[in-house]
Amino acid sequence: MHVILMGYMNPILQYGFEKFCSDAAAVGIDGLILPDLPEYEFETEYGSIIKKYGLDFTFLVTPETSEQRVKKLDELSSGFLYAVSSSSTTGSNKNMIDVKTYLTKLQNLKLKNPVLVGFGIKDKQSFESACENANGAIIGSAYIKALENANNVEAATKTFLGSVLK
Repeated sequence: MHVILMGYMNPILQYGFEKFCSDAAAVGIDGLILPDLPEYEFETEYGSIIKKYGLDFTFLVTPETSEQRVKKLDELSSGFLYAVSSSSTTGSNKNMIDVKTYLTKLQNLKLKNPVLVGFGIKDKQSFESACENANGAIIGSAYIKALENANNVEAATKTFLGSVLK
């Protein structure tokens, strides 16, 4: 199992970027997803710090991302490439049939990283549909919703995973 933190740059910069990476690695974090970290800043300033602490970094691509940019972001990423299923917001309803062409296009690029698809994946059906055309799927909002009123996070997690994976 890998633990990946997803967040935004501002709170991490307030904390101290290198201190954050150091502390994250020290507690067993495997990687980061920071959607607002631009490619240029990753290459010139932050990527070396992330690598210094042995953390993976994942870039996001969308159906609108050019083939050339997908390949560049794949080269910079480690761990996996996050394929955003659409230009919608996380947790929204999305028919996975609409993204089959997009995911097939990514598969045909022969990328170095596995492609995991996210956004709109909320249950067994959408998870299985996403996995047909990608190396895996990411469920975020539906999982968080499953934990909202849980008294026991471990039990709620097992129940949620059971509903998706059975």
